[in-house]
Amino acid sequence: MNTTEHFEQLLANTRLDGRYRTFAQLERIAGAFPTARWHRPDATTREVTVWCSNDYLGMGQHPDVLDAMHETIARSGAGTGGTRNISGTVREHVALEQELAGLHGKEAALIFTSGWISNLAALGTLGRLLPNCAIFSDALNHNSMIEGIKRSGAERFIFRHNDVAHLEELLASVEPDRPKIIAFESVYSMDGDVAPIAAICDLADRFGALTYLDEVHAVGMYGDHGGGIAEREGLADRISIIEGTLAKAFGVIGGYVAGPALLIDVIRSFAESFIFTTSLCPHLAAGALAAVRHLKASGEERRLQQENVGHLKAALAAEGLPVGADTASHIVPLMVHDAHLCRRISELLLEEHSIYVQPINYPTVPVGEERLRITPTPFHGKEHADRLVKALVAIREQIGWGMDTRLAA
Repeated sequence: MNTTEHFEQLLANTRLDGRYRTFAQLERIAGAFPTARWHRPDATTREVTVWCSNDYLGMGQHPDVLDAMHETIARSGAGTGGTRNISGTVREHVALEQELAGLHGKEAALIFTSGWISNLAALGTLGRLLPNCAIFSDALNHNSMIEGIKRSGAERFIFRHNDVAHLEELLASVEPDRPKIIAFESVYSMDGDVAPIAAICDLADRFGALTYLDEVHAVGMYGDHGGGIAEREGLADRISIIEGTLAKAFGVIGGYVAGPALLIDVIRSFAESFIFTTSLCPHLAAGALAAVRHLKASGEERRLQQENVGHLKAALAAEGLPVGADTASHIVPLMVHDAHLCRRISELLLEEHSIYVQPINYPTVPVGEERLRITPTPFHGKEHADRLVKALVAIREQIGWGMDTRLAA
């Protein structure tokens, strides 16, 4: 095989399908969020408004977070010097884990270098160590959960998205004494819909299953203290393990799991991707800790964001722009249904309107479900939203993008 030709053809096919990913080089500007500096291919720069950041509450720019990080760098330097076991457990790790356990009302927590790794480690370890384990996974679970389940070697049962009746059927098909884990998300990142957590917990109680809830797109965002959808609905105590990230609403980087001390200790003791990975830098843990503490005490960011989300959704609907019908959260999917067209809209927004929204295509979403994924923050005020909607309407008129974008040229 000519490996060069093979790889070139693979990339050529992604271009033909409209799936080839290009990156806009952005420079975040401290204190100016959601404005960023776009470094263009022609070496010029332009300020743009970012509408697709996962820094949902702008905490990556918050003074408390930045101060904590600067102070920790000045005191402790950059890295940790090793894995948690060898030389890399620092006091910031311990304090952050205690704070996260408290946030979710759990006995213990364990931090990782990313949310992707935390799902891989936790699901991979629990599914492997429980003899003859059966894992029940929502059809739209994140890639990290899917990979963790695969890694575990446990038998996997996929239930239709948010379909409690189908989950019940699958649970009933398994021997009663078999170890079971139900793995699902609270807020699904592409459609913005929310899981029926209470109903899933009821089934877990009936069938003796552990519950594993990914709250990555909800921690910091919902609940009186930012504990996520489970906190908002008073259900956190019914969830066995809650997984979250430090890279979205908390504005830094890293992931974690929180749950009973025994289960967290098992993951700590047996997860290879924890044992053999250099630990999170002290200043990153300190910044995340400051963000968690701030959002525990302050609901203003959540209030402003929900206000801005409501305004944008109403403005898009008023112009007949195709917002995904299932969104019940801060995530606003603008449906396009065509990969090439989705990229073209994104390019026009950036080039002609100085608005950055990255196109979302396969494999993140199925072919034919391409979209612009818009994420309003507390800093996207009415004027930002009105300018975005005006730009989208202008592009619709310019290229013939209509309500059924699959018919557009």
